[in-house]
Amino acid sequence: MVRAIVTDIEGTTTSLSFVKDTLFPYARAHIGAYLHRHSEDPPVKQQLEAVSAEAGRVLTLDEAIAQLLAWIDADRKITPLKALQGMVWEAGYRNGAYQGHIYADARDRLVDWQARGIRLYVYSSGSVKAQQLLFAATAYGDLTPLFSGFFDTRIGAKVEATSYTNIAGEIGLPAGDILFLSDIDRELDAARSSGMQTCWLVRDGAIDPAAAHRQVRDFNAVDRLCLGEDAQQGPG
Repeated sequence: MVRAIVTDIEGTTTSLSFVKDTLFPYARAHIGAYLHRHSEDPPVKQQLEAVSAEAGRVLTLDEAIAQLLAWIDADRKITPLKALQGMVWEAGYRNGAYQGHIYADARDRLVDWQARGIRLYVYSSGSVKAQQLLFAATAYGDLTPLFSGFFDTRIGAKVEATSYTNIAGEIGLPAGDILFLSDIDRELDAARSSGMQTCWLVRDGAIDPAAAHRQVRDFNAVDRLCLGEDAQQGPG
């Protein structure tokens, strides 16, 4: 029985293109100016110190900005980078530069699942702040009240089984009572290794009936095939 659902964002609830073509370019274009304006703000200063710690030496502001840009270009999943990107994205949401994209099927099923008493959580490599901003500023309004919690890389890397064990501990349920949704097979492998149930979102491309995890096109199929009676039939 599924008592909680943990969902990824990019490629799962949200279009890959929104993250790739809207959020990432916005952060890259604005992070330098943002840090020059806010470098002495305590939350920003703390993250800049973490950037220096990751780099292994004390960086000037311009050096830190150059390091952050290099990490962005290399698509590095580094916690202070994600935290600072979240701050820049918050400014973009507040300025009306964009809205958080959520697939209609994801919104509908998330509302339905919460109403049915299933606890909902998010686990993404983006910071918790960035996750909350995306779900708060959607075309459907603020969806953050649907969720019981948010997890980022501070709980552990998404390809490590211990991260999912830690999440189950934070949720307070056996791993077997939790369903993890993602579009990345290595994340699903790690979640299954912890004992979680899994469901693989394939928004584009062909469904592989022989895949190691049950593949589905959208959240309506998650409801039917990964939560319903068909979920007992295994991958396919």
